[in-house]
Amino acid sequence: MRKAMQAAVRETIEEYADTALLLIDIGAFPMRELLKKYPQRVKNIGIFEPGTIGVAAGLSLTGITPIVYGISPFIVQRSLEQLKLDFVYQNIGGNFITTGAAYDFSALGYSHYCPEDVATLRLLPGMEILTPGTPAQFDALFKACRFDGRPSYFRMTDHCNQTQVDVEFGRAAVLKRGSRATVIAVAEQLDATLEACAEADVTVLYYTTLAPFDAETLRREYTGGAVFVSAPLYAGSLFADIAAALDGEPVRLGGAEIPLEVLRTYGKKADKDAALGLDAKGIAERLGAFLAKA
Repeated sequence: MRKAMQAAVRETIEEYADTALLLIDIGAFPMRELLKKYPQRVKNIGIFEPGTIGVAAGLSLTGITPIVYGISPFIVQRSLEQLKLDFVYQNIGGNFITTGAAYDFSALGYSHYCPEDVATLRLLPGMEILTPGTPAQFDALFKACRFDGRPSYFRMTDHCNQTQVDVEFGRAAVLKRGSRATVIAVAEQLDATLEACAEADVTVLYYTTLAPFDAETLRREYTGGAVFVSAPLYAGSLFADIAAALDGEPVRLGGAEIPLEVLRTYGKKADKDAALGLDAKGIAERLGAFLAKA
């Protein structure tokens, strides 16, 4: 996905003179040619995330569309006040691309994890939250949002789905229909979710735009009085959106998500997925127990 991002950003900078790229040290080497070719519009600010968001806001106020690239927790948490005041409060647009997802940097520890990103950014009115699961999905979502005048957060992962699904900004994709529950799969968890649901009588929706949340598709496809969320996010990150979408309909909620706790284990991402029940086996077990309670 990083290569798709680099290509999309490179094309944006080269074809649109009213754009700028700000790097927070990470990603500087792959962008070295852009740094040389466009020194006035492509800058490696360094490890100074809040200040970089402030610089991006200044560019946006002058009519330049900024693109900022960094690691998830350093954009979402360390720079949260700047996103809130400099972008949301002033109603200006910018693109914030992050790498690391929930715990892609598994060996680097809790400081580099960010399973709270979606729950945090959902509290910023007007923030667009995009969670592509493949390189093609990143390209489609980035090009749909990059000039729309809103702050847009693009959550990249190094662990992409093999399942190819064409996605549209602001719309969930319907991948399967059943009667016992509606399963919402998010981002890179799609492959494991589809495997876990292969024999289950459930509807499967795939969400790559989490804000604005596609309430219309959920209302139309809602079945069985239950929604099961399979997402690489802190548990409950989407529950408020789901409840609001169903607007008073009785709903039983469950899921295979990251527990709201400090993640102290190390190892590879696959090790964490298995330990937390986010691989296909774990999702199937949780879904089976969820359906059994109906």
